[in-house]
Amino acid sequence: MENWWLILGMLAITFATRYSLFAFPDLRFPPLIRQGLHYVPTAVLTAIVVPGMLLPDGQHWAFRVDNAYLLAGLVAIAIAALTRHLLATIAGGLLVFFALRWMFGQLPI
Repeated sequence: MENWWLILGMLAITFATRYSLFAFPDLRFPPLIRQGLHYVPTAVLTAIVVPGMLLPDGQHWAFRVDNAYLLAGLVAIAIAALTRHLLATIAGGLLVFFALRWMFGQLPI
């Protein structure tokens, strides 16, 4: 029963935060909050991607030359910084990732 209370609590909090934007359409955030919200997508994406690059097995740090996740991630960051093109970043990162996995003999074929 404790799990159900937890689920219902999360449901209530999620509903309240999302509904509040519809309930109060004239709500305006102060400039400092708006500036801080500008960085949320970057922070969330970083929190999702970086652990995958640095902990590919989920347990051990992998600061090695044969870590295709880390090397392809760094190349994707460079492509994004140079081109500012999302499709080029995704395609270049995936191409480098699979090429490195093939070169390191890590592809499950």
